[in-house]
Amino acid sequence: MLPAMPRSILSSPKSLVAPLTANISRPTATAINRHSFTRRFISAYGYEQAKALTFPRHGEPADVLRLHGHSISPAHGQSLTLRFLASPINPADINQIQGVYPTKPTFTTSLGTPEPIAVGGNEGVAEVQSCGKDVKGLTKGDWVIMRAPGFGTWRTHAQTDSSNLLKIEDKSGLNPIQIGTVSVNPCTAYRMLKDFVRVGEGEWFVQNGANSGVGRAAIQLGRLWGYKSINIIRDRPEGVEKLKAELKELGADVVVTDTEAQEKGFGEKVKEWTNGGREGVPLGLNCVGGKIVNAMAKVLSPGAHLVTYGAMSKQPVQLPTGLLIFKNISFDGFWVSKWSEQNPEEKKRTVDDVLNLTRQGKFKDIPVEEVVWNHDTKQDELVHAVQGTLEGFRKGKNVFIFGNT
Repeated sequence: MLPAMPRSILSSPKSLVAPLTANISRPTATAINRHSFTRRFISAYGYEQAKALTFPRHGEPADVLRLHGHSISPAHGQSLTLRFLASPINPADINQIQGVYPTKPTFTTSLGTPEPIAVGGNEGVAEVQSCGKDVKGLTKGDWVIMRAPGFGTWRTHAQTDSSNLLKIEDKSGLNPIQIGTVSVNPCTAYRMLKDFVRVGEGEWFVQNGANSGVGRAAIQLGRLWGYKSINIIRDRPEGVEKLKAELKELGADVVVTDTEAQEKGFGEKVKEWTNGGREGVPLGLNCVGGKIVNAMAKVLSPGAHLVTYGAMSKQPVQLPTGLLIFKNISFDGFWVSKWSEQNPEEKKRTVDDVLNLTRQGKFKDIPVEEVVWNHDTKQDELVHAVQGTLEGFRKGKNVFIFGNT
């Protein structure tokens, strides 16, 4: 749920809320580790001047998103003030704004608006900027991620309590993008590879959406755990071979396009790759839907599980009845948001494991497009970055990087 926040001091005289600035040293949220001086915008009474990308109703991001400025009072009691460092733009965030995602945002007037608004974004990393006297387990300078979705992470600052947060126990050797993108895609891949069926060392899994954040994570984790992978990507006018080579460098064993996977004879190719079928394919991962799932299901081993975690094509999953009867294939769904709510401690262990692998150089970052958000960044720039997530073939995930806020 969206945490309660103090109302804007809308009635305060301009002289009381004019920003005063203080230079403090803190890590910037860039994809490389470096430090610079950032500027804090604080009113005469210590109120943090914050901005958030909000929406008053559901709709297309370009139509409903607005940049809203408000003030946050000094932390007190069990409250603490956060300054965000990095917040990705995920497809689920867009669906939430559109009103078609199961997790609904909380519309509230607590940010000083006469009508309720909600803050976009569900994932990110923030730095604890100040703590009330009763806060336990967190101190100024700690980095935290959100315990569950619905917090609203597309904002420069927030005030909340520790129950909504997971502390990053060891941030050494890590940057904000690595931490800010760990709780959705890597956790989804990790749990699907571990929780539905035992994949033995030397066995295979097949997945579509292989160049997505989840797909790239699954390739890397599978390689580390001794699994082999058949990876399906969307066919495209150009860049196919380059993308195939990129995924193989991550650890993919086989990469094919969805066109190739639906051609006659694909099953025979899979048999060849799997040592004449002696190496099992007990798991399939689906985020696309439509006819490609049928092609994947046909190459699964008897008793396999096919796990659906997305529907990018917006097409239903259609399966021959014979696969259910004669191969006893199970079709499962996975929603990382619900899993996180139900398993907070396991989520923390999963996050810590992935971050340890990242620190050791065994797990690589996803490709990202940095969207710098400073105090003077215009609304149009931020909204364009969100709307751009819906466009065709992108070079990487858009991530808000908070600079001078």
